[in-house]
Amino acid sequence: MDAIAVAQQTLTQKGYLDLEVDPTLDLFEEINRLKKEKNAIILAHYYQEPDIQDIADYIGDSLGLSREAANTDADIIVFAGVHFMAETAKMLSPQKKVLLPDLKAGCSLADSAPAPLFKKFLEKYPDHVVVSYVNCSAELKTLTDICCTSTNAVDVINSIPLDQKIIFAPDKNLGAYLIKKTGRDMVLWNGACMVHEIFSNEKITKLMLRHPHAEFIAHPECEEHILAKASYIGSTTGLLKYTQKSPAKEFIVATEAGILHQMQKASPDKVFIPAPPENNCACNECPYMRLNTLEKLYLCMKHELPEIILPDWVIQQGRVCIDRMLEISQKAGHIH
Repeated sequence: MDAIAVAQQTLTQKGYLDLEVDPTLDLFEEINRLKKEKNAIILAHYYQEPDIQDIADYIGDSLGLSREAANTDADIIVFAGVHFMAETAKMLSPQKKVLLPDLKAGCSLADSAPAPLFKKFLEKYPDHVVVSYVNCSAELKTLTDICCTSTNAVDVINSIPLDQKIIFAPDKNLGAYLIKKTGRDMVLWNGACMVHEIFSNEKITKLMLRHPHAEFIAHPECEEHILAKASYIGSTTGLLKYTQKSPAKEFIVATEAGILHQMQKASPDKVFIPAPPENNCACNECPYMRLNTLEKLYLCMKHELPEIILPDWVIQQGRVCIDRMLEISQKAGHIH
C-alpha cells in the first residue's frame, strides 16, 4: 500500500494527511503553484501562524471570511482556520470543494454548545428568537434564527423588535457584553472560549503598571473584569483598525496572539504586547488554530483532503441564519 493510501486510512483518526514533506521544497512556491493550477483560494483567520497569514489570499475575522467564502469564484476554498469556519464556508458555497488542513482544528467555544443539548434547552424558551455567535457548529446553526460575529453582534441584536425575547449562544461573555451595550435582557447559554477565559487579571495589571503609556484593548469574548480595564473593546478587525488609528505607540492586546502579526505589519513603528494568560505562557495562543501548519496546508492542497462534507439538510437549514446575518451586516455598513 502506498503512503497516500495509508495516510487516507488514518485521516479520520489523525485529522490530517500524515505524509512526509520534502524538507528542500519551497512551500510558499509550491502552494502558490497549486493555487493557480487548481483555481484555489486560501482564506486564513487572524489567529493563524504568521507563515500561513503571509501566503493567504485573504486574512480576516469570521465576518470577513464568511463574506469572502460566499463571493469567491475559486473552485476550491482552502480554509486555514478552525472547523466551524470551514463549515460556514461550505454552507455559503455548497457547490465548491472546501478543504481544512487539519480536521482536529476545533473550537472550545463551539464544543461548549452541543446541538442535542441546546435543542433541549430551547424547549424551555419556546417564544424566544435564537441568536448564535458564528463560533458554533453547523448543526447549532440549524437551530439558530440569526447568526452574528463580534463585529456585527450589536446590530444583529438591535434589529430584533424590542418586545421579542432573545436567547444568545454559545458565548456567555460576549452575551453579557451585548446586554450591557444594547440594554436588552437575554437568556444566555453557558459557553465560553478557553483562550479568552484565561487572561490573568493580575498579570495584566502588572503589565499596565510596567507600561503606563500603553493602551489596553480587548475582545468582547473576555470576562467582564478584563473588559472593565480596556480603553477599547472590539472584534479582531476592530482591534486591528483601532491600533492603526490610535495615536498611542504601545498596546497591550487581550485576544489570541496571532493578530499581533497583522498589527505589527500595519504599524511597524508601534509596540504590541500580548496580554498574558493564567498559565506560564507569555502570550495566549489557541491550540486549535495552531494545529494548521504550512506543511499540512501544502498537503491538503496537493491531495485535496481533508474535505468538509455536510449533509444537505444542514447546509439548507444552517445557511438561513448566516444569510440573515450578512443582510443585517450589509445594511449596517459592515460589508459592501
